[in-house]
Amino acid sequence: MLDIQNSLTAFEKLKVLIVGDVMLDHYIEGQVNRISPEAPVPIVEISNQNYCAGGAANVALNIQALGATPYLCSIIGNDQTGQQLVECLSNNAVSTEYLISSKTRKTTCKKRVLSQGQQLIRLDEEDRHALSSKELTSLLNTIKHIVEYHPIDIIILQDYDKGILFLDSINAIMDVAKQNKIPVAVDPKQDNFFAYKGATLFKPNLREISEQVPFKIAPTLESLELATAYINEQLQNKETLITLSDKGLFYKNQSASFIVPTTPRSIADVCGAGDTVISMATLGLAADVDRKQLAILCNLAGGQVCETLGVAPINKARLLKDIKQYNSNILTNNLRSK
Repeated sequence: MLDIQNSLTAFEKLKVLIVGDVMLDHYIEGQVNRISPEAPVPIVEISNQNYCAGGAANVALNIQALGATPYLCSIIGNDQTGQQLVECLSNNAVSTEYLISSKTRKTTCKKRVLSQGQQLIRLDEEDRHALSSKELTSLLNTIKHIVEYHPIDIIILQDYDKGILFLDSINAIMDVAKQNKIPVAVDPKQDNFFAYKGATLFKPNLREISEQVPFKIAPTLESLELATAYINEQLQNKETLITLSDKGLFYKNQSASFIVPTTPRSIADVCGAGDTVISMATLGLAADVDRKQLAILCNLAGGQVCETLGVAPINKARLLKDIKQYNSNILTNNLRSK
């Protein structure tokens, strides 16, 4: 049985610093009624457009939706996309005070064209090079300011390989965390996968792990324990969470390892699910939630956002309903087994 109320109450006291790649998700929806005479491509008659905060910005939205206080720190471009991202965050009451504007960098934007719920094409506009020395100095000074003036409980490093997190910035942020005894949760990507030495929680997905370890991985307990042991040799991290897509997730710390299977759902879009999982896992880690219960909560939270088309943060009211249904199913199964 899941007992979440005490955890949600504990979440409300937490202050979370989020550092990483922020982006704007731009959705263009319309109808396709004909093929272009210019080329064999569909003509989309646009009926609706909307913008969502993505990447580390979506993590901030999730942290706030779960009741904690997010401090989002990143670098955006001095451009219209950056202004739209700031507006998306402000509309959801997430502070943009620590977003640093750069004249030499684009704000990442992912434009998705959809028709009848199907994505036809995605157009990306971004800079992926590492921060300049000036930008890195601004980022680190801002992080140090946040840590000095706010009682940060935990740090999330949300990496999308867009240049905010690279070897120099990662090492410097990890040093700040160590000096201030702040735990760090990491959602990695390929380029810097093994750069996060000393992380408290490391949360890759199965595909990312398969690309990084020198042996084949399967979504089984034995195989994932081997992969986690390899990762731990490189990083000396304390806990590992591996998302397994439709197979659920794997969790391991010093005392236990287990797989939590996923709950069957109608999947509309997997975008943003990883952001939700790292948010729930981080808050649970900071609040010292029982790890088996936390893994189930991560599964339910990640599954919920997959039912929504487009990037969207967790809905706490819906999560509480999902938990109630989960507990009801357990009671029903227990009665049937007697």
